[in-house]
Amino acid sequence: MSRTSSRSLKLLSLALVAALTLVAAGCGGDDDASSSTTTAAKGGSGDPVKAAWVLVGPANDGGWSQAHNEGRLYVEKQLGDKVITTYKENVPEGPEAKQVMEDLVKDGNKIIFATSFGYGDALAELAKEHPDVKFEHATGAATADNLATYYGGSEDTIYLTGIAAGKAIPQGGKVGFVAPFAIPEVIRHINAFELGVQSVNPDATTQVVWTNTWFDPETERKAADSLISDGVEAIASGQDSPASGEAAKAKGLPFVGYDSDQSKNLSPSWLTASIYHWGPYYTKRIQAVADGTWKTGSYYGGIDDGFVSLAPFGPNVADETKALIKKQSAAIADGSFEVFGGPIKDQAGKVTIPKGSTASLPDLLSMDWFVLGVVGDPTPS
Repeated sequence: MSRTSSRSLKLLSLALVAALTLVAAGCGGDDDASSSTTTAAKGGSGDPVKAAWVLVGPANDGGWSQAHNEGRLYVEKQLGDKVITTYKENVPEGPEAKQVMEDLVKDGNKIIFATSFGYGDALAELAKEHPDVKFEHATGAATADNLATYYGGSEDTIYLTGIAAGKAIPQGGKVGFVAPFAIPEVIRHINAFELGVQSVNPDATTQVVWTNTWFDPETERKAADSLISDGVEAIASGQDSPASGEAAKAKGLPFVGYDSDQSKNLSPSWLTASIYHWGPYYTKRIQAVADGTWKTGSYYGGIDDGFVSLAPFGPNVADETKALIKKQSAAIADGSFEVFGGPIKDQAGKVTIPKGSTASLPDLLSMDWFVLGVVGDPTPS
C-alpha cells in the first residue's frame, strides 16, 4: 500500500478507534496544580483570535508539554497580532479539566487545543455545550462538528531511533526502555523501536521498565538506574523529562530520547530522538478560525509532511548509520517501507502480522502485545 493510500486509511479510521484506545500520550497528570500564562500580541487592527492550550504537565518538562508550548510560541511568531494565546499547565483529567476549559471558553477563547487523551470526555461535553467554539484533541479519537483530533506517526521515527541504538551497542546486546504507561501508544512505540534495533542488530533485545507516570524525574531516574544495574548497554525513553538520559550520561551509555531535542544537554551519550512539529499545524488551524474556514477532521501527520522527524544526531552516531537512517526515512516517507509490515512475530514467536500484510491504524491504536525481542510484560497488573 502506498504512503498516500495508507495515510488516507488512517484518517478515515481514526474515528473508529475511540472504543479501542483506552489512553494515549499524556493520559494523566502527575501534579494536581494548574497555572496559566497569557501572551497578547501587540498592534494590528480587528479582533485577534484567542487560542488556548491545555497541558497535562509543566510547560518546561523537557518533553511532551514543552513541545506543545513551543508550538504555541511558534504560532505567536507566525501570526503576530492576529492571535492572543493562553496556556494552562499541570491540568489533570476529570472534573478539573472540564472546569479549566470552561473557564477558557468564558475568557473568550475561540479554539482550544487539549493535549491529553484523558481530556476526551470533557471535550465531548464542552463541544456540545459550546457549538461556537472549536476544540482540538491531541491523540484523541472522537470528532464532532466543532471537535477535531490530531496526532502523528511517531512510530515511524521511533523505528529510526532504534536503528541508531542497535548500531550503538554490541551485536546481541540489550537496550533498556524507560516506559510511562502500558497503553497502546507506548506499546507500539516500544515495538517500533525494537524492530528498528533488530533491523541492524538481529539478536539484540529491548528490556522494558514501567514507571506509571509521564513526568516524574525521580521515578524515571530510578527506573533507568535499575536497567543499568541489569546490564543494559543503552537507554531509551518514552518519558517527558530528561532524567533517563541523565542516568545514561552518568554511566557513559548511549541514549535515545523522545519528544524534544536534548542533544546539547546530554552529549556525548545522546544519539537522537523522535520529535513532533506542532507549530505549523497549530498555525494553520488558528488561521482557519480567523478565515472562517475551520473544519473538523482527524489529522495523522508523518515523515512525509514533516510533522514528525528526528532530533539532531549526537557525536557518536557514525556517518554510515546516519546514511542508513536517511535511506530508511525516505523509504517510509514514500511508502516503499512500512515499519509494521509483516512478517512480525510476538513475544511467543507467533506470527501476528503475516508476510505481505501491514498493521492497520486500528491495529496500531489498540496494540497490546510486544514483538519478539522485547523483554517485559505489555499488560502489567
